[in-house]
Amino acid sequence: MASSVTTCKILLFLMLVLAAYVIWMASENFSKFPSLLIVSTTSHCLDTCTKSSCSETQLSTATEPTETDLRIKKIIEQLDHQIPHRPFSHINTTTSAAHSVAKIINPKTTYCTGDQLDILLEVRDYLGHRKQYGGDFLRARISSPDLKAGASGRVTDFNNGTYLVSFTLFWAGRVSVSLLLIHPSEGVSALWRARNRGYDKVIFTGQFANGTSRVFSECGLVLNTSAELCQYLDPRDQEAFYCVKPPQVSCDSLTDMKTRRNGVSYLSLKEKNLLHKSNVGIDFMRGFEPITVSQCNNVTTVREKCQTGMKSPIPSGYSLQGKWNPTFCKLAQLSNEAVINDCLKGKLIYLMGDSTLRQWIDYFSKIMKTLKYFDHHESGQFKKYVLLDAERHIRIQWKKHGHPFLTNKPYSLKNHAYITREIDGVAGDRNTAIVITLGQHLRPFPIDIFIRRVINIQRAIKRLLLRSPDTRVILKAENIREMHIEAEQVGDFHGYIQYLIMRDIFQDLKVGIIDAWDMTIAYDSRILHPPNNVVENQVNMFLNYIC
Repeated sequence: MASSVTTCKILLFLMLVLAAYVIWMASENFSKFPSLLIVSTTSHCLDTCTKSSCSETQLSTATEPTETDLRIKKIIEQLDHQIPHRPFSHINTTTSAAHSVAKIINPKTTYCTGDQLDILLEVRDYLGHRKQYGGDFLRARISSPDLKAGASGRVTDFNNGTYLVSFTLFWAGRVSVSLLLIHPSEGVSALWRARNRGYDKVIFTGQFANGTSRVFSECGLVLNTSAELCQYLDPRDQEAFYCVKPPQVSCDSLTDMKTRRNGVSYLSLKEKNLLHKSNVGIDFMRGFEPITVSQCNNVTTVREKCQTGMKSPIPSGYSLQGKWNPTFCKLAQLSNEAVINDCLKGKLIYLMGDSTLRQWIDYFSKIMKTLKYFDHHESGQFKKYVLLDAERHIRIQWKKHGHPFLTNKPYSLKNHAYITREIDGVAGDRNTAIVITLGQHLRPFPIDIFIRRVINIQRAIKRLLLRSPDTRVILKAENIREMHIEAEQVGDFHGYIQYLIMRDIFQDLKVGIIDAWDMTIAYDSRILHPPNNVVENQVNMFLNYIC
């Protein structure tokens, strides 16, 4: 009996020792798996990790793919199917605008406003051989410079070397037709492959505070290193950013960021020559005379006032006498300061995105004398900007979007957050409006980064409209930019793919669309920051949505 009691005591003692050991081990290892255990409502979670542990938490911590992961995979598979690999042995076998044949279908001596102009394009290579597949990146536009008029066209790819290019003739006058070969299908294929090869085309340099001194360290969306890392992770949205942890410096002390191009390229020399600026933007329609359009149709279409939730077609509108005219809704010209003041009275406006949206707040400050900048004691070109009119209770704010934000000028991370978290922080009501734009800063990175971000923003908008359905949400698409810039990094092909993805993901939301892609084609604005007349028309459409 005594022996049995002694045995029980020994077993009980061993169990207590084992329990204490397990508790101690758990406390020691907690920080190795922060993303599995932390649920946060802040803009991001932060911890340190080695390369081996971080690699398990980059973007996804689950052993099984999440719903978002599967959705991203499906979209990428669809894009891979639409942009197949097109190897080429020599530039002579690629699309040549000079050797291709474009002809107007059923030409007329005179056209009427509202008519459709159709052009059949048969693409050929430099040897004059008809190509047997499509996939060329084309840009179609009609214009009347003397009328300050322009509109984009619709391109239908039959995937056999022929295209149907269709224009709606919106105005009367002499109308010129332009059909540009931005990149041949072989160049498109090369750009798509190169984009998705790696995250290292941009170098991020983080600045950490260390007492009175500063310490700089390499950062990025993905880091290929065995060094200890600071991990900045949003567990809910699976957004991640990393910095190499400086010795004896806390990860919490990251204060600023700047970027520069790495000089990395995933294109071959042959592909680079194909994408050289001398081969970009060649017009198929050289030598075509303008057509004459008359005002012979007197039918007037009555449209509803522009409202959120309306579908935006392609083309979404046209410019005439410098003014934007949507094809799907009625637009009033709100250019008088008193009228705009009345429209904005009592409103909170949040502008979330890049510097093409910061142009809006600059525009408001110039046309509205009663709006004054509020000093937040921040510095730098990319600080938060706030305009206030205390008498009319108007507040307009611009804030940059979260990583990646690309500029060689240092910017503060002290108030840095993803757009999803900014949206979550908006209470919302009938006097609140949010404008979102995204794209230019994500062009150098694999497309999964952009798709995930857009899906997360879509979900944040749904949450906002559930708790506050009267809030106005406006999406400004990214715009075209300089044609003869580095195509692999920031070319318009990457922007066009993002534009299509954004239209698809947001199509069922009750939001307003400002189709800056279509608008800047119509205005032929080939610059990252569109000129003032384009910004004015974007802002006017926004005011029509909220007033």
